[in-house]
This record gives sequence, C-alpha cells and structure tokens, in this order.
Amino acid sequence: MGDLDGKAALVTGAGRGIGAEVARKLAARGAQVLVSDMDETEARGVADEVGGAVHVGDLTKPGACDELVATAVEAFGRLDIIVNNAGYAWDGPLHKVSDEQFQAMLDIHCIVPFRVLRAAAPHLREPAKADAAAGNEVFRKVVNVTSLAGMMGNAGQVAYAAGKAGVVGLTRSLAKEWGPLKINVNAVAFGFIETRLTAELPEQVREAFKAQVPLGRAAAPAEAADGVVYLCTPASDYVHGQVLNVSGGVTMGMVT
Repeated sequence: MGDLDGKAALVTGAGRGIGAEVARKLAARGAQVLVSDMDETEARGVADEVGGAVHVGDLTKPGACDELVATAVEAFGRLDIIVNNAGYAWDGPLHKVSDEQFQAMLDIHCIVPFRVLRAAAPHLREPAKADAAAGNEVFRKVVNVTSLAGMMGNAGQVAYAAGKAGVVGLTRSLAKEWGPLKINVNAVAFGFIETRLTAELPEQVREAFKAQVPLGRAAAPAEAADGVVYLCTPASDYVHGQVLNVSGGVTMGMVT
C-alpha cells in the first residue's frame, strides 16, 4: 500500500529530467499519473513506464491547458495532485532581450501554471467542498516549480527570473484562496540541478555554480524530485503557502 493510493496526479514537463522523476516517484507511491510533455516519444515512454496517461502538446497554445486537465479527468475521473513543472531557459542580459523572448518566459513559467490551475479549479474545489460538507478532512496538492533565480535574481536571466518570480506570487496568493478547502499550494525553488539544460552551460559557468553550493555539487534530477514529491504526500498536509528551496544550501540574498 502506498500513501498516494487512489490519488490522480498531473505532471507537466514530465517527459524527461525532474518531471519524469516526479512522475515515477508519484506512481511508485500509488498515484495514477498523467505525463504531459511536448515531446511525444519521451512523454509516452514515461507514461508507459508508470502505467499512466499521456498528454502531448505545447501548453502555451490557446486552449492547451484546458485540454490537458480534461484529458486527466477523463483518464482518471478525478484530480488530486497538480505539479506545474514545465519550463525552459532563454537567457540573455536585459539590453539584448527581445519582447518575444521576455514574453516566452512569462508564458511558460507563469501563465501556463495559472491556466492549468484555473482549468483544474472545479475538479479540485468541488470535491473539496463535498468532503467538507461530509465532515471529512481530505487534502489535495498543488506544487509549482520556481527557481532560486525567481527568488534572488540571476544576472543574464532577467526574463527567466521574472517568470519564476511570478510563480511565487501565484503560489502564495492561491494558498490563501484555497487553504480553507484543504488544497495545499506550495512551490519548490531549485538551485543547480543536473539536467539537459544545465549540461549545455560552459564548464566554467558550471564550476562557478557548484562553488556556491555548500554541499559541493549539483543535485541529480531524482534528488530534486524528492522535494516536489514530499509536497504531494500526506507528510506535508500542514505545509502551506511555502517555497521550499532545494538548492544544496544556497541561501537567499545577493551574490556575485
């Protein structure tokens, strides 16, 4: 028996990296998981592995987030856990960032989670109201993925950081709205994680990032996923409106 038996989860950006590890770990704990990604081959591979459902598409397109939620509800008949993980980096110093580039970072990191949660609202709120009316305390979970860049900024990432900062405001505001319904809303702020995106960084930059980590190394995707999964489980039922840093000890504040 797993602590997520009978729960239905939706994970975006789950075809590879951290998202794929989150999907695997949720499934291992008993949840049914919908794997969402733009890459059909990767998404179907993870979905087949965990015995889950799949959604393939660009979530920044009109109507895509509504379609995503409808796919999950159709597959599982319910929705208990949402992990907004999809994202990518398109970096550059402010004076070289185009309107298109800035908007793209806002779209994927802030607007997509907003649209996913808006589409999911009736499927979380109405069952929560029914549980409350029956005198049952049942917790549902939302985990949004942000970044230390969204918390403390990072030179060369003004667009990415702005999008990730928006996630923090979204998370904390929604926590105040949905708390009375026992819908936990939290975020995870990642530091330096070994993914395909960070693998593309110049070695000098990678080493500079590692030098800032008190634990002395980057995290593996599976380690990063553990922070997300914790916020999806009953162990976090009284954790609400928080941003959990999964950073190896990198602290808040200005760094050079």
